Amino acid sequence: MSMEIKKGSAKFIRAYDKPEQIQKWWDSNPQAIGIAMVGRSNVGKSSLINTMFGAKTAKTSKTPGRTQKINIFTFEFMKDEQERLFYLYDLPGYGFAEVNKGMKKNWELLMGTFFEGLNGKTLLLNLQDARHPNQKTDQQFYDYINAKWIEIFLIFNKMDKLKKQKERAALNKLKPAIIKEYKHVKQIFFLSAQSKDGVEPLELAITSYCNKIWDAVVKPSLDDIEITER
Repeated sequence: MSMEIKKGSAKFIRAYDKPEQIQKWWDSNPQAIGIAMVGRSNVGKSSLINTMFGAKTAKTSKTPGRTQKINIFTFEFMKDEQERLFYLYDLPGYGFAEVNKGMKKNWELLMGTFFEGLNGKTLLLNLQDARHPNQKTDQQFYDYINAKWIEIFLIFNKMDKLKKQKERAALNKLKPAIIKEYKHVKQIFFLSAQSKDGVEPLELAITSYCNKIWDAVVKPSLDDIEITER
């Protein structure tokens, strides 16, 4: 059985920056299956999205923390030469310092609405910088979402930046403590979005998750989605 993400299939459909917009999205799409990417600002989230789904899928910002919208895409998944449709949620980064109190408050309301509305069919991918794992802001984020009903894959990106073997070994030793502390983390991945090393196992795990959920729910259709140009 062959399963893979169809490169270049991601299509932008919405960008929401108001809590009521996200609530309406969940109310209108109760069967939506997909993945959501979130992490501290500047951990390489956009680079990983572009590596997995095709160049220029996600826009990058020179100023960390300035992206304050939830960008929603559809993407296609190939299984035995048949296409299946899923959603990708590109969430704004947390732990930002260069935003005002108003923007931070809106982020909290926006993200709170997003996580409260999750339908149990969305996999959360939490990205962290391999050089700076499990920072205070990461720990605060896990406390913030209180993920009782969220399945999480934890991804340590920028492994290519760890030049010394002892640095890699130290990161690997964190795994038991993280699994114990974050009980909703189902799998941990070590990769480099830039070099693409380690990306394939993550893609296989994502397609396996999506396939499992797809077989259990009503299949979504592109006919029900209004495509919006950026």
